[in-house]
Amino acid sequence: MVSLEKNDHLMLARQLPLKSVALILAGGRGTRLKDLTNKRAKPAVHFGGKFRIIDFALSNCINSGIRRMGVITQYQSHTLVQHIQRGWSFFNEEMNEFVDLLPAQQRMKGENWYRGTADAVTQNLDIIRRYKAEYVVILAGDHIYKQDYSRMLIDHVEKGARCTVACMPVPIEEASAFGVMAVDENDKIIEFVEKPANPPSMPNDPSKSLASMGIYVFDADYLYELLEEDDRDENSSHDFGKDLIPKITEAGLAYAHPFPLSCVQSDPDAEPYWRDVGTLEAYWKANLDLASVVPETGYVRSQLANSHLQ
Repeated sequence: MVSLEKNDHLMLARQLPLKSVALILAGGRGTRLKDLTNKRAKPAVHFGGKFRIIDFALSNCINSGIRRMGVITQYQSHTLVQHIQRGWSFFNEEMNEFVDLLPAQQRMKGENWYRGTADAVTQNLDIIRRYKAEYVVILAGDHIYKQDYSRMLIDHVEKGARCTVACMPVPIEEASAFGVMAVDENDKIIEFVEKPANPPSMPNDPSKSLASMGIYVFDADYLYELLEEDDRDENSSHDFGKDLIPKITEAGLAYAHPFPLSCVQSDPDAEPYWRDVGTLEAYWKANLDLASVVPETGYVRSQLANSHLQ
């Protein structure tokens, strides 16, 4: 584990995002949102008026200094593609800035549709390798939160990790919807199970489990090697949470990144705000948070106010 001085942190906060590419997984059907996703992908669902759910991940990238992004699409992608083309077209190609759209497409061999979250990246490896990134940040396109990914990248480098997983405590009764992990005193992940029926509790708080947020940082070459190996495994479901993260954990190369260390919020004493809006109830509550006078949820308004779509 590498210890860095303050000046080193400032330098890395500028340099690491420039060496990174972010891949946003935006191909999900979002069936639990019912009629809202009949004609559009979940990341394209409106939030807070004129915005879309995916704007949070895109805005986080920009504000973190990551200006090379790929959006991986599949289900009902037209409105999502249209939104990105019209709302996120301000990048400077001469500075190697871009948002690439990576749809599922017919290839010479293999499946046409993405078989899982990991396969969605694997099928685009020929394109992703051309980015020549040192680090790959994998993001979900359907979460509401504000995070400085440069801080997570620094944590990744400091710990000497090959893979870093963002995490936060969740009530144990809700933990079955997430990947759940156990970590040692250095934040090395020593156990990881995806969506367990009986989630293990945190040692210092039996009412909560330590959950994966579906946000990952990988050393690029290591990720490519893993994906190629996973692609050859006929028994794999080709999913990050179900297959890759447990394998990396077993190899002792995965570390956890506590979300409070990189969550951006106006009140440092407030509970870090992150919502998975995969159900109608969660989506409804997150929209209500926009109008809330409770300080910890006032964050959502500031995130939209700072969006590059304004």
